[in-house]
Amino acid sequence: MVYLDSWDDFLEKSVQLFRSNPEKTRYVMKYRHSDGKLVLKVTDDKECIKFKTDQAQDAKKMEKLNNVFFTLMAHGPEVDISGVGGKDPVEAQSSTRKGKGRKH
Repeated sequence: MVYLDSWDDFLEKSVQLFRSNPEKTRYVMKYRHSDGKLVLKVTDDKECIKFKTDQAQDAKKMEKLNNVFFTLMAHGPEVDISGVGGKDPVEAQSSTRKGKGRKH
């Protein structure tokens, strides 16, 4: 089990791990509210890498990891993931719910 300090290293190694063994690779997200820590783990039962953070803005990184893995799983391990990512901050703000509801 290896904790990586750099998000870019973690993302790169996660993708490499998935591409080397797509049938066995899985990832787990664990959030401990009491500690305010988010741990992301990617493993294929032979190799295990982890990324730990306590920064709230790193939740966007978790969203990017989800999108990368969804793309890899849906389109195959050889797909180009250079354009895959989370929502831009402007896009995320514009997608807030506007509709029927009770006004306070």
